[in-house]
Amino acid sequence: MRILISNASPDPIYEQIVRQIKGQIIAGDLAEAAPLPSIRKLAHELQISVITTKRAYEELEKEGLIDTVGGKGTFVAAQNPEFLREKRMKLVEGKLAEAVGEARTLGVGYQELREMLRLLCEEES
Repeated sequence: MRILISNASPDPIYEQIVRQIKGQIIAGDLAEAAPLPSIRKLAHELQISVITTKRAYEELEKEGLIDTVGGKGTFVAAQNPEFLREKRMKLVEGKLAEAVGEARTLGVGYQELREMLRLLCEEES
């Protein structure tokens, strides 16, 4: 598991941790039942407060993304496949919306954008 903390980010550190772990779970980089570092170990690795990592883990647990088992550790929670697909689709939609916004800024029209997308999809096949 890789987490990068940016001191230049306006987001609180715990939110940066939550966002990155959530992203890794949704992307499938962290599989179901994968162990996460302990709160203390993660705090030590990131050189941040234990309170900050505890808050991040609490947020992830509230969202049902991780489970903490007393005496055993913290693990990626079992996820409903449909729920994960929906989360991934939301990520794709967000990236497409960002691309459309950039295209509008550059004056790229619908037909040209559609052709770009078609070409990109064909390259992947």
